[in-house]
Amino acid sequence: MKKGFTLLELLIVIGILAILATAVTLVLNPIEMLKQSRDGKRLSDLRALNNAITFFITASTTPTGNTFNCTASTTPYSGDTGTCSLNAITAVNNTTGWVNINFSSISGGSPLSKLPLDPINGLSGSGYYFYIYKTESDGAKFELNANMESVKYSETGGNDVESNTKDGGDNNGVYETGSLLTSI
Repeated sequence: MKKGFTLLELLIVIGILAILATAVTLVLNPIEMLKQSRDGKRLSDLRALNNAITFFITASTTPTGNTFNCTASTTPYSGDTGTCSLNAITAVNNTTGWVNINFSSISGGSPLSKLPLDPINGLSGSGYYFYIYKTESDGAKFELNANMESVKYSETGGNDVESNTKDGGDNNGVYETGSLLTSI
């Protein structure tokens, strides 16, 4: 008598493995996991940038003279005004970066090695950019904005960071951080 598996037994095992693989993929949802990791990077980068700008304003003797190269209208994500494009300059040692601050002028050096950009940063017309706004009357007041792409961090998700009640800003559907989150 021969020992081995029949074709029917092999097909049954392959079918069960296919069903299990499909179930695991549906449960884990790798695309959503990638979106969540990019959102985590967005939040981390904007916190670091917020801290660096705040530190600069605190350490600077004339913070009101600073302007930002990436400014926009009061409506976030409208057109390309204020977006930091794929060619955005990330320099921190002069005033040519998308945030027009010479961070290296801070005693002790720059708190950032380079200006952060959104993980997708407008690739293929995605609409994901970092924005910065400031008041014209007081350069020390600013707001940083980003749009979250995962369900988890979006306004409808369980860890919502975009709604007014979560970030303190005045624009639902956009994550806002900075020193002036309303009326910019």
